[in-house]
Amino acid sequence: MPTIAQLAALEILDSRGRPTVQATCMLAGGAAATASVPSGASTGAAEALELRDGDHTRYGGLGCRRAVAHINHDLNNALAGRAFATQGELDAAMVALDGTPNKARLGANAILAVSLAFARATAAGRGVPLYQHFADLLGVPLATLPRPTINLFSGGKHAGGQIPIQDVLVVPAAARTMDEALATTYACFQAAAQLTARKYSMRVLTADEGGLAPPFANAQAMLDDAVTAIREAGFVPGREVALAIDVASSHFYQDGRYHLDGRSLDSRGMIDTILDWLDRYPIVSVEDGLAEDDWAHWPELAAAIGGRALVLGDDLLCTNPARIRRARAMGAATALLLKVNQIGTLSEAAEAYRLARAAGWRVTISARSGETEDNWLADLAVGWAGDQIKVGSITQSERLAKYNRLLAIEAETSLPLVRSEKRERKGRSNAIKPLWSLL
Repeated sequence: MPTIAQLAALEILDSRGRPTVQATCMLAGGAAATASVPSGASTGAAEALELRDGDHTRYGGLGCRRAVAHINHDLNNALAGRAFATQGELDAAMVALDGTPNKARLGANAILAVSLAFARATAAGRGVPLYQHFADLLGVPLATLPRPTINLFSGGKHAGGQIPIQDVLVVPAAARTMDEALATTYACFQAAAQLTARKYSMRVLTADEGGLAPPFANAQAMLDDAVTAIREAGFVPGREVALAIDVASSHFYQDGRYHLDGRSLDSRGMIDTILDWLDRYPIVSVEDGLAEDDWAHWPELAAAIGGRALVLGDDLLCTNPARIRRARAMGAATALLLKVNQIGTLSEAAEAYRLARAAGWRVTISARSGETEDNWLADLAVGWAGDQIKVGSITQSERLAKYNRLLAIEAETSLPLVRSEKRERKGRSNAIKPLWSLL
């Protein structure tokens, strides 16, 4: 039974140069491990609270010294010397010590950093890879690697808002290995970079998650350029490479209307816009197609999309078991975007995962816009049998750390990528039937 000997923490910087938290957990048996937590830019209102210092003379108020102090003092004083038979026992003890509904006292960033560091130290003490330890936490077999969905173009809060929708991602649908998936994506990204230079007279400047961010005229131009890049890279859109979109609708939703590309749309109008995109482009996943508070219309969106694409909830669900239960009861989604720091502990994220699987949903394991070079997310996506992994683009070291870890796991285990079912073009449109069979 792992016994915590000491907890220690440090304020470090994420990929945007903003502070975040790194924790080290030392066990009585001698095993020790360190883990760093990410931070989001496009955050849902229901997320657990990242504790920030609020001192605007330092990092604009974004410092994490209070969260670090809570690990070095409150959590260390309460947990050092205690044995925990399971990850759940540790996480429950921290949630109880915090005593708030959203981890506002100690900070979700402090609690999650300890949760992750304990998991990694326990895996080291057991002498097993982290992905195997994560699989054992859930009791799931190691069977496949997640299929990557990789950022190509960015807008919204990831790129300064030059266009409302947040990301267009490529999905290497025909790739059979992670190596092949990344090589395919590299070719698409380079084609997109050349297109950006030719069409917008821009050199390669990347957004928060590494995607390209030229001044698109509208969402249609963003999607058109993505399809062009796929073709110019030598692939068939919808057959070899598909698209996923992160609409992030909450950020252009105001007073019950969606303000998109100079139009003011009601919920039905936004749904019709998404359906038009599905007819015209090889889209297999639609993330946050409606605003997080537009609950009444999410079932309508899910019904309208049907099996044509995943109806993926991020801001809607916030990896929050209560919100997932509500969405399940309403038929509001078909997939969960799982971000561990939205809920604040591994155990609560595992509960969210189980609820999604019980509903028959797909699960995408996701990074955040503010990431670190820590690669635990790759192990989590493999260990928890994620259908897809969303890390960002094929640029920047905080993104590549996860992809390189996936390549190492592939070499070590020979696990295949999850299978994507063949899709057929229909009629004269560019539409596809993306009935994903990922498990």
